[in-house]
Amino acid sequence: MRRYLITLIASLSLSASAFAEGPDPRALFQPIKAPATPTGAQAAKVKLGQMLFHEKRISKNHDISCNSCHTLSTGGVDREPTSLGHKGVRGGRNSPTVFNAYAHLAQFWDGRAADVEEQAKGPVLNPVEMAMPSADAVMAVLKSMPEYVEAFKAAFPEDSDPMTYDHFGKAVGAFERQLATPGRFDDFLAGKEDALSKEERKGLSTFIEAGCTACHSGALLGGHMYQKLGLVKAWPNQKDQGRFEVTQAEGDRMMFKVPSLRNIADTAPYFHDGQTARLEDAVKLMAKHQLGRELSEAQTGSIVTFLKALSAQPEASLLAIPSLPKSTERTPKPNPN
Repeated sequence: MRRYLITLIASLSLSASAFAEGPDPRALFQPIKAPATPTGAQAAKVKLGQMLFHEKRISKNHDISCNSCHTLSTGGVDREPTSLGHKGVRGGRNSPTVFNAYAHLAQFWDGRAADVEEQAKGPVLNPVEMAMPSADAVMAVLKSMPEYVEAFKAAFPEDSDPMTYDHFGKAVGAFERQLATPGRFDDFLAGKEDALSKEERKGLSTFIEAGCTACHSGALLGGHMYQKLGLVKAWPNQKDQGRFEVTQAEGDRMMFKVPSLRNIADTAPYFHDGQTARLEDAVKLMAKHQLGRELSEAQTGSIVTFLKALSAQPEASLLAIPSLPKSTERTPKPNPN
């Protein structure tokens, strides 16, 4: 009995030391699962998707790719308030990071696309973004280059017609599903206490105690639900009504997909309108408008210290710019109009 009590006390002491700053975060968060290494046709899909992600010739003027707005070398974003599209026209919303996007409940701020495969097909045909006139026009560009013809055959060997716009979306999606960013926070959740510094663990406790986990929980600390922006105190910018513009349901006014906080320190500016440049200001605004709280400078700084610990990178080969096929005489020319 005495030996059992000593063992129990030692176990409780270890648990208390690991999470002395607050509640056990394992009840609120889960680690990111590293994607499986693709093989066979799936590997060919990922390779093709990586090429297509960087392919500018599938924009009307051959000057914009997926990577233009979701730049892999800068956290999966372009770090602009809103992105530049065809003829320099800016879009209406901030471009969110493509890192870990595959694990969100839906795509775009308003959730109008179900998954990354569907999302990949939207901007290419959007007149304000890449401005291609049709899916057929996109595939005509790709069919003009023999290397792409062979790449689609390798990626979709069971299909009698491998070169379709749906397959374009599936290939880009296959690539994006590799862009996971497990890091130090995941090591911490797995039991490696010193994966986070004492200051970062304190920031995690402040984050939890402030109520941020009401929306920012799970593996991505967000990305799994919609929430009204201005839940407690009305958001100052009411021009964009969020999900209401998709559903026309009154209950969806000012509802937006809750962003993931993974890599949040690398993806400024913030919110759907891209009007908040500093992470400290974003934290204060969320506390004020979503929780009805005014955070002190110390509390804000502590939370930001924790948020910076959520930065990590996908596997290095995924960030490389691939070699792309050369245009042929059949490849349509750029159109600046």
